[in-house]
Amino acid sequence: MDKMYYSIGEVAEMLGESTSLVRFWSTTFCDFIKPVRNKKGNRLFTADDMASFKIIYHLVKERGMTLEGAKKRLRDNKEGEDRTVDIIASLNRIKTQLTEIKDMMG
Repeated sequence: MDKMYYSIGEVAEMLGESTSLVRFWSTTFCDFIKPVRNKKGNRLFTADDMASFKIIYHLVKERGMTLEGAKKRLRDNKEGEDRTVDIIASLNRIKTQLTEIKDMMG
């Protein structure tokens, strides 16, 4: 079962990025990422926020889009980008499995 909330450190680790970038993206993409804060004031992110972070990562880091371009793409076609990110993740899992099978066969 997935967690209800993820800390900024957990989000950064999952994305392989710094906590400062996660903080920056959560501020820059506030229309799509809406962290809640605990009593200490720390940001906590939901599974939906995580999905948005993955899409932003894909658009900015993998496709090289500007932040404004990524915002526009999210506003115009979030569902399409959700599917693209999911498909890429599935293909990467399949690639890993095939590589493991190849390695086991010698």
